Amino acid sequence: MRSLLTITLCLLLMAFSATQRSDTTKEKPALTGVLWKLAKIQSMDDSTDLPRAPGLYTLEFHKDGSVAIRADCNRGRGNWASETADQLNITQLITTRAMCIPGSLHDQFISDLNDTRSFTLNEGKLYLATMADGSILEFFSSRAMQVE
Repeated sequence: MRSLLTITLCLLLMAFSATQRSDTTKEKPALTGVLWKLAKIQSMDDSTDLPRAPGLYTLEFHKDGSVAIRADCNRGRGNWASETADQLNITQLITTRAMCIPGSLHDQFISDLNDTRSFTLNEGKLYLATMADGSILEFFSSRAMQVE
């Protein structure tokens, strides 16, 4: 009888705990299903870097937690996770290593993606902030061509 009471109490506590977590968990934002194109990189020193052509720097978040990127003349893949409503980590980023033309933002773009810690969605734009707000990457959206 005593063990049955203990098991029942444990089950009730687990159910209550799961209910509490689901009530407080914020819904993850809709980053997937969109091809995000880099508009500009705003650095902490107020300098702004613009891509030389639209579509050379892109992000595509997939529902399986992977991210596909284009960084000028290179392509890559990695993983992404968003545990809270504004937190974003991009990890295990691997890219091809072709040498892009002088003036490419390739190295800065890849470095900033690896340092991304948070994001904001505002009026159809995605803003990624790096560690210590070193840079803000601004993206505009266009519907991704492939359906997930």
